[in-house]
Amino acid sequence: MARASDGESVLHKHLRVLGAFEAAVPFLTLSEISNRAGLAPSTAHRIVSELEREGLLERLPDRTYRLGMRLWELACRTPGALGLRELARPYLQAVHSRVRQHAQLGVLSDTEVLFLDRLSARDAVVNATLIGGRIPLHASSSGLVLLAHSGQAVVDAVLAAPLRRYTDHTIQTEAELHAVLRRIRSDGWAVCDGHIHQESRGIAVPVYGAHDDVIAAIGVVVPNDDAPTLPHVELLTRAAREIGAAMRAAYLPTGHPSATPGGRFRPLVTSSVRSMEYLESMSSTTP
Repeated sequence: MARASDGESVLHKHLRVLGAFEAAVPFLTLSEISNRAGLAPSTAHRIVSELEREGLLERLPDRTYRLGMRLWELACRTPGALGLRELARPYLQAVHSRVRQHAQLGVLSDTEVLFLDRLSARDAVVNATLIGGRIPLHASSSGLVLLAHSGQAVVDAVLAAPLRRYTDHTIQTEAELHAVLRRIRSDGWAVCDGHIHQESRGIAVPVYGAHDDVIAAIGVVVPNDDAPTLPHVELLTRAAREIGAAMRAAYLPTGHPSATPGGRFRPLVTSSVRSMEYLESMSSTTP
């Protein structure tokens, strides 16, 4: 891979530019990109021009930039995130129809939970989650579920940086974090009362994938009141079980010991049977 004179790869600098955009900051000027990416203006200008030519960035009439549609096009081809999101959506909708607050699906991304999907009601309680947004693992119920089922290296990475405090209830010490993770592994779920906002309670359970590993967390954000949490835990556990079964059916090849009968990888997971057969016939004849 080509490397710049300062030792940093060219690819990494391109990723720094793309990473400067956030869900809450979708439009940036060239100078803002330069500052947020930590690049010299001339370097930022060159990289932005390259990304714009490839459709990965788009320039708007007011001279700001946004992430390009080609990123969405490429992302839609991965079964890792969007396949999971499409498979999980019916079960997430079933959860949301019961709680009428927030229901969300998150996956592990470094030391944060990345939210692939979220359903909400207009009068729901405060929630800091956005689709495509991130929250530190230690601060949310979904993040803690994912952290509890991650390796020690991930836990060490979380503890290597200061634990961001959102409220007085946010986990702040190593001892507290380890105690919470032990409880999650024992109980099978996480409950966070007021960890990000005093009025909100997060509840989450793990989602197991085709190989019996935790691939995601499904959770709800509800009012932080005296209502019992167990009904929510049971609702989420049923949804997680259904999502896991759907993953096995879609992604394990026929003959695999854990595969659902007839299960096999499918490029698209939500379409009619005849449409799937047609698309598969096209793919078999396309070079």
